[in-house]
Amino acid sequence: MAKQNEIEIKFRIEHMKALQRKLRAAGFRCVTPRTHEYNTLYDLPGEVLRSRGELLRLRKYGRSWVLTHKAKAAVGRHKSRIETETEVADGKVLAEILTALGFRPTFVYEKFRAEWTDGTGHVVLDQTPLGDIGEIEGPSRWIDATARKLAVDPGSYLTATYADLFFRWKRATKSPASEMTFAAIGKVLQSK
Repeated sequence: MAKQNEIEIKFRIEHMKALQRKLRAAGFRCVTPRTHEYNTLYDLPGEVLRSRGELLRLRKYGRSWVLTHKAKAAVGRHKSRIETETEVADGKVLAEILTALGFRPTFVYEKFRAEWTDGTGHVVLDQTPLGDIGEIEGPSRWIDATARKLAVDPGSYLTATYADLFFRWKRATKSPASEMTFAAIGKVLQSK
């Protein structure tokens, strides 16, 4: 894994099975079946990274661990930013190292993700505690062409992070949940 310019949009998925049929019809193939993903964002005291528009994430994806740094995003029709990532042998040990260096977990979120490709870019299908969300990632023109094939209206493009989406949901629902996990949001929904 290395440094790359990530260009993407998110969109809400209304009907997962119908979207999977459209992906197959458009020549996409599933390269990673539905896999559990658990993410922890880290920052320094005073939210130094967040104030610069950056992100440091430790992700457990199935049995694999990945550390990712995302630079400040340029947001227009699509979101674009430099992403640097590397596989990690032991995520629990790396979490201890980050904490020893002064970083603290600031946000936790989980989802189930399936990855699809046509050889040019990726479409990921995420089942999150806030509902189903897709991402289209690749070259800008390819993103728009793929969105048309999947009947995703450009007016419904989302460029927010999962943390942004969670905190918007939290404000709108006045939820006491502090993380975007199935357990935390399930408890809130059960208590209503």
